Amino acid sequence: MTSVDDVAAPPDRGAGRIALGAWGEERAADYLAGLGWAVEERNWRCRAGEIDLVAWDPGEGSWVAVEVKTRRGAVFGDAIEAVTPAKAGRLRTLARQWVEARGPEQRRVRIDVVGIVVHADGGELTHLRAVS
Repeated sequence: MTSVDDVAAPPDRGAGRIALGAWGEERAADYLAGLGWAVEERNWRCRAGEIDLVAWDPGEGSWVAVEVKTRRGAVFGDAIEAVTPAKAGRLRTLARQWVEARGPEQRRVRIDVVGIVVHADGGELTHLRAVS
């Protein structure tokens, strides 16, 4: 698990869930790029659902399907807790479908979660690797 404080200022409280989610995905993509990863896909969709980000992790030589969860405060638990076993199963299914769409050379896909909890002055980002 990696935790990073002081995420850039979030959209104001009047912004809806979609704006907050898009902001969180952008912060997560920036964070991954800062690790030296290449973000190849954003909001990849198929009939089974959507993968928020697909990135190449050069350190491990693998593709990573990244679920991004962004929340305002931790009243209902932190963002990472939103990834239930059922959600992890759907992410595995989506990752398999992404591999099928890309071709046989992309067999290995890891599933990570980036959670962002927003505070008044920014936020905190947590990165869990290989959650499923």
